[in-house]
Amino acid sequence: MANLGAVRHVLGQRNARIFFAGSLASWTGLWMQRIAVEWLAWQLTHSPLWVGIMAFCNLGPSVIASPLAGAAADRLDRVKMTVISQLASATHAGVLLTLVLTGLIRVELLAALEVLLGIAQAFSQPARQSLMPGLVSRADLPGAVALNSLCYNLARFAGPAVAGPLIAAWGVAPCMAANCAAYLFASTNMTRLNIPDHVRRGHAPTASFWVEAVEGITYVARHPGIGPLLLFAGSLGMLMRAVPEMLPPFVDQLFHRGAQGLATLASTMGFAALIGGLAVATRGRLDGLSRIAIGGGALLILATAGFVATSSFPFAVACAALMGAATTMHGIAVQTLIQSACAPSMIGRVLSLWGLITRAAPAAGALIFGATSEALGLRIPILAACLICTAALAWTCTQLTRMSRALEGGGAE
Repeated sequence: MANLGAVRHVLGQRNARIFFAGSLASWTGLWMQRIAVEWLAWQLTHSPLWVGIMAFCNLGPSVIASPLAGAAADRLDRVKMTVISQLASATHAGVLLTLVLTGLIRVELLAALEVLLGIAQAFSQPARQSLMPGLVSRADLPGAVALNSLCYNLARFAGPAVAGPLIAAWGVAPCMAANCAAYLFASTNMTRLNIPDHVRRGHAPTASFWVEAVEGITYVARHPGIGPLLLFAGSLGMLMRAVPEMLPPFVDQLFHRGAQGLATLASTMGFAALIGGLAVATRGRLDGLSRIAIGGGALLILATAGFVATSSFPFAVACAALMGAATTMHGIAVQTLIQSACAPSMIGRVLSLWGLITRAAPAAGALIFGATSEALGLRIPILAACLICTAALAWTCTQLTRMSRALEGGGAE
């Protein structure tokens, strides 16, 4: 793992500065638009189900697209793949902005556009992350992984913090305009990278996209460390990480707050995630990281239970902070262990499965929670999910010794 000195050393390199400047801009714009879309869906329908459907439409395409995107990232030009997907995200924001300004937006159109955005982002994620070994030396790679996560969580804090006042004052349109501009900047910036050909282009095709995608899944299933790690992460992704995708119903129905309350919760999660990320990134060593991945998951379960059980907004904000910190601690630990233990020829496909967990799993959970909350309310389904994740946590703890041996040795299998 990287300490802050290593992170600073990463930023001293030209490629890294270009890459992470574009990442920070695009993620900040994306989080601004994400808050705006959630609020717009709630305003159009006042239905928790539709808010869940919106999250599913954005994240659900990853179920099909992510394995194919991982195979593509392992065999195509990763820079071009990233630029094209980012330009698609900019186009999406521009179309959405036009529909909002003209008054033509409908919840069905919003859902369809979120599907297209989800596909673009599913292809961007493994291509972008597969470029990191070309940005820095192998010794600096943990610093680059930590910085990538810190940029994401800085954007996760800044985006909602800016979006809340904008939405309250001028509606959702400024957030969409900002996202369009941010992705145009990121796309232009990406073309300035000087990446070695062997990192930029991946390997020569060995089979069809589908066959290579299945090979990635098989590799993960057979790996003694990555397999259990991603299985636990998947349960958290579907049942715990879905809750932040459904903040508007909680804000309105449980805490009786408006757009500023939504921004408070989302930006609190982002700020706490930044602090949690710094705590993990400054440890300075790989050993013990499997325990942090599991411990972060345990904290996420506990904090989520507290968040949905309370009617006190200040206590909910405190729980949201713990949720944000736990999510990032878990996420940085998982990503670093994957980068350390994964075979180089499989990195794009394995990272695409991690993207599947962080995108498609919360989408499925949001859809389930949105549907069940129509009949059972917001609390009961999520508290039941906390019990299921506690059982998954108990099983993962029985695998900890085997996982640590396979993941923390530093050698790819």
